[in-house]
Amino acid sequence: MSNLEKYNNVFIEVFEITADMLPDYKYQDTPSWDSVGHMTMIASLEEAFDIMMDTEDIIDFSSYAKGKEILTKYDVEL
Repeated sequence: MSNLEKYNNVFIEVFEITADMLPDYKYQDTPSWDSVGHMTMIASLEEAFDIMMDTEDIIDFSSYAKGKEILTKYDVEL
């Protein structure tokens, strides 16, 4: 499974959305992306990519697109 597939799967599983929603998906677009959902997503991403994100990055992680940008800081190529 590619890194992009792992990334997409975290969003699809945690937020119970479809793949076609991903490109423009943002924080609180669905009720499932609330503060608890956010931390569940972060934990899932950290586990999937064996990384530990800085608090600043966790707070800045506000959309699907922004998340891709943030993960590049941790040498995750999507």
